[in-house]
Amino acid sequence: MNYPLLAVTVDLVLMSVVDDRLCALLQRRGAEPFTGHLALPGGFVGEHEGLEQAARRILTDKAGFAAGEGGWLEQLYTFGDPGRDPRMRTVSVAYFALLTHAQLAQAVGLRDDLMLVPVGALPEALAFDHAAILALAHDRLRGKLDYAPVAFALLPDLFTLRDLQRVHEAITGNSFSKPAFRRRMLDTGWIEPTGERETQTAFRPAELYQRKHE
Repeated sequence: MNYPLLAVTVDLVLMSVVDDRLCALLQRRGAEPFTGHLALPGGFVGEHEGLEQAARRILTDKAGFAAGEGGWLEQLYTFGDPGRDPRMRTVSVAYFALLTHAQLAQAVGLRDDLMLVPVGALPEALAFDHAAILALAHDRLRGKLDYAPVAFALLPDLFTLRDLQRVHEAITGNSFSKPAFRRRMLDTGWIEPTGERETQTAFRPAELYQRKHE
């Protein structure tokens, strides 16, 4: 029996907040198809390779992370439109993760073909269907803010409520009332005060919080 040829790829949506804007790590393609176009870091899954294993390898090979770096990767969705790749029929399994600005800036500094680009202001059309993948990852992230403490991946161990609010505003694109946001975050039970205050600030030092671990 003959079976149709089908390739499986993995694409990575790696995001962070930079200057109060949600940004994604993009790569300038050096090969056909779409040579010279921006795309998500990605690649083909090896014949004897698991999906997450492939995602970790691509994180190292194409995004500049050392083995074991990069924290968690969450499977986002599977994209399988027959015309998504002009080379052949491919199915892509997309993963996404939140990383600190320092982590992504270090990756960008090691490679000339990587850049951080605001999710809401892409400078050009992306290769393949990567704009749709990026949009879905953004929607997933916005939805998770209400029921999962994902924003803490973008904050240091100690942070102010102002810091936390700015991350939420960058992800959602909305502005929040300071008192209402404070009440909502305290009601989640995700954070706890440390009794410490920030230093080296021109304003009244704000109280520092930390993520509460079960």
